[in-house]
Amino acid sequence: MVAAKDKSPQLTPEEYFAWEEQQLEKHEYIDGQVYAMSSGTVNHGRIAIRLTSMLDAHLSEGDCITGNSDIRVNILNTDDYVYPDASVTCDHRDQGTTQHITYPCLILAYLLGKFIVALC
Repeated sequence: MVAAKDKSPQLTPEEYFAWEEQQLEKHEYIDGQVYAMSSGTVNHGRIAIRLTSMLDAHLSEGDCITGNSDIRVNILNTDDYVYPDASVTCDHRDQGTTQHITYPCLILAYLLGKFIVALC
């Protein structure tokens, strides 16, 4: 997915969480600015579903959480929040969170026609 900047004032992370709960679309939050998420293509969606399904099946016996693009990820040591296509966290600190994860060990995002993989 690609984010497009909304015309909105800078928000604190707490204001962003409260504001986004009232929205119909998802928004990423980077440097205090809100960016609306655009929709992806059919192929993008199919690939993302297959990847998350395979990751989830492979990790089903452990305590890891496999996330799709509905799970918000806090970029470590920042106040930035994004929605990657897929993420995995096995960190116990993410086990009880409800609004986002912060310690993923894998992030997958489809940008400009290719998947970007980040091992954390």
